[in-house]
Amino acid sequence: MQVAEITRDETAQRAALLRVDSYDVELDLTGGAENFRSTSVIVFDCAQPGVATYADLIAERVREITLNGASLDPAAVYAQGRIALSGLASRNELRVVADCGYAGDGSGLMRTQDSADGRSYLSTQFEAAGARKVFACFEQPDLKAEFTFHVRVPGRVIVVSNQPASRPEPAGDGSAVWHFPATPRISTYLTAIAAGEYHLVTDSHTTPSGQVVPLGLACRRSLAEFLDADEIFAITRAGLDYFTGLFGMGYPFAKYDQVFVTDSPGAMENPGCVTITEQMLFRSKVTDTVRELRADLILHEMAHMWFGDLVTMTWWNDLWLNESFAEMCATQASAEATRFTDAWITFCGGRKAWGYGQDQLPSTHPIAADAPTLSVAESNFDGISYAKGAAVLKQLVAYLGRDNFFAGIRAYLAGHAWGNATLADLLRALEASSGKPLGDWSKAWLQTAGPNTLRSEFGSDDRGCFTDFAVLQEATAEHLVLRPHHIAIGLYNRVSNDADGSDALVRTHRVEVEVAGARTPVPDLAGLPQPDLLLLNDDDLGYAIVRFDERSLTTLTTSIGAFRDGLARTICWSAVMDMAAQAELSVPAFVKIVTAGMGHEPSVSLLQQLHRFTAQRMTTSADPAWATDGKRQLAAAGVNLLRSAEPGSDHQLAWAQLLGWSATSEDQLDLLAGLLDGSQQVAGLNVDTELRWTLLARLVAMGRAGQAQIEAELERDDTNTGRKHAAACRAAIPDADHKAQAWRLLTSPGELGIEETVEVGMAFNQVEHAALLAPYADAFFDQFPAVWAARDGLVRVVFGMVLFPFSAASPELLERADAFLAEHGQDAALCRAVIEGRDVAAKALRARKLPDAR
Repeated sequence: MQVAEITRDETAQRAALLRVDSYDVELDLTGGAENFRSTSVIVFDCAQPGVATYADLIAERVREITLNGASLDPAAVYAQGRIALSGLASRNELRVVADCGYAGDGSGLMRTQDSADGRSYLSTQFEAAGARKVFACFEQPDLKAEFTFHVRVPGRVIVVSNQPASRPEPAGDGSAVWHFPATPRISTYLTAIAAGEYHLVTDSHTTPSGQVVPLGLACRRSLAEFLDADEIFAITRAGLDYFTGLFGMGYPFAKYDQVFVTDSPGAMENPGCVTITEQMLFRSKVTDTVRELRADLILHEMAHMWFGDLVTMTWWNDLWLNESFAEMCATQASAEATRFTDAWITFCGGRKAWGYGQDQLPSTHPIAADAPTLSVAESNFDGISYAKGAAVLKQLVAYLGRDNFFAGIRAYLAGHAWGNATLADLLRALEASSGKPLGDWSKAWLQTAGPNTLRSEFGSDDRGCFTDFAVLQEATAEHLVLRPHHIAIGLYNRVSNDADGSDALVRTHRVEVEVAGARTPVPDLAGLPQPDLLLLNDDDLGYAIVRFDERSLTTLTTSIGAFRDGLARTICWSAVMDMAAQAELSVPAFVKIVTAGMGHEPSVSLLQQLHRFTAQRMTTSADPAWATDGKRQLAAAGVNLLRSAEPGSDHQLAWAQLLGWSATSEDQLDLLAGLLDGSQQVAGLNVDTELRWTLLARLVAMGRAGQAQIEAELERDDTNTGRKHAAACRAAIPDADHKAQAWRLLTSPGELGIEETVEVGMAFNQVEHAALLAPYADAFFDQFPAVWAARDGLVRVVFGMVLFPFSAASPELLERADAFLAEHGQDAALCRAVIEGRDVAAKALRARKLPDAR
């Protein structure tokens, strides 16, 4: 069934007509594995009796539709995911009975069977418009209502929803019905159901104000041993205390359950029933970086309880408000309320760097992006809506003053509780609390696209001292906007370390500057000696791309690991990574810097971010003819660092994981094979379940292992996660038949969810297999529109991002992309992945022509 697009104009018209009072939803989940019965009753008012509108529903079969007691013929009124409603009264009741299908694309109600014990688990993911796949509704964020759920399940199944359940009612046939009281007024996309024979852990927490919040954790029974309840509850308690104080009001919902589910896009802020990817249950040793990521994820979703759930955007163009605010507040809470006190450094090197990269693609958009359709809005779940927005909000906190900023937030939340709001509403609240007008600030930072780049300009005398100094600000040709920036400039010099004879880069001078316009003089630096390294945006005060003078870049190339200040080192690594991404530094030159500096990096968080970025550059930008040599260089350094690392340390695990994608030479692959079969050991390194799959995947990709070894490993780990890893390993087998099988799997609707598409797609699309992948360059462009049409939500976006034929980068590929865009240009959401992939490929070709490319 072709489903009609959800548009801003139509939903605005519907919101002007309707006020939805309540939903009463019955779900019968006792049937087969393909579909379920859904019965929904919607009570709503209409401001203009007699007019027509529509309700949303995506169902396999619509059995009954009754409007105000009158039966409607589904064949006459149901089409393209809409139920036509005419002759509305001032007060209306709509009843719809339908058979809905379980979703295989990560949007709707998903059903997973646990291969470890055969139990089935169900969970919902409704953002942005998945509720209509489960029950008839008015699918838009500004038609809030109260929701009452009744869920029929087999007798031993536990059901979790937004509200606490009453005791399940036996249905007399071995099943039971779970009744949930009405929610407060929330949006359709925030409702949630999870059902299964869950392992449950419950507790409660009393906040400083005396509010008692029931807490719960749920996961599949086969994962119970990996549910780290103590650590997860500790983060949850810290977050509840922090946010109730920060926002000046209690937690607004009846409980705080967190359910770990399969194929989540990360996590979802369903009030009282937060869903989190099972990847956050660690089956094997992980570094503290990953634990910090989990803490940030928990706190991000919790911040949404107030900013997003209690007060919700009117339409998806303000998606950024939800996500940027939660991103900023989660980082702030991590830094101030948990043991992860360096969270802002982690943000600088990871999430903010993601924002910089996204902001320099042709698909960049203002933070407050225009979203005329839901598809366009879904494509904006990106580094701009999350990371750039968070960085800019952090600047706004500094500009207004923290007390003024959060006073405005508290007024905004209190004034719009249980309703909807817009950016204009937020700005009015902040202007009132601070006394500062924000119109110009909003235009400069929220309503324009693209980053600014800052460079230094200076003269020097024969003593090597600055005679003059200025900061130059540039804008991209497509977005000619110069903005105000408050930054610090740091001067760093080498200082000998008497203890071990090494040099350290230490800041010897710092000055703060208000950058405005194309050129900002900095007279305070005149007369000072030119340092070994000059760092613009020191302390990460602003949102701007920074570039280095020649002397500073030379220092970085050889001595980036000599920084003693973690934030300064992170800013420099971020800038070097950005230079590589923007084709200002070739991949070989970048790998040279990484190889020289990574062994001196004390932060495992930054080290792993660096490894992830380097792996990405190898896949998307490296010349396939050179990539093998480049990976060999990285792995050679990695082997030495693995053997010299402190046994059992996070660094040791990070080096092993590096080898899991870079090992290339026979001796490097021999080490991986030896670690896998036990014939070689590295003191302190536990080759556990996840590391085994990582090592095997590399051996498979390099032709040193195959189907037999994959099946043997799957026998050791015949779990849902193990099967996902095995599918990825099969996609990595370097022969034409297995590539063809993987392509069929990736392009078949409903076969793979979001997580599987990413893992299998990355295993398929490896730079070492460029020759094998050559036929799939045209196949991508030929089949992507059909894949897009057959799927929904984020899974189709992920397909386009992961499967773009980067290894085929050539002028001919750019021409093929241009032809695709010319043919499909009217579908902006479909074209976005191709626009971005084409840009990355074009930059890769430019970088290969740089003098340092060999």
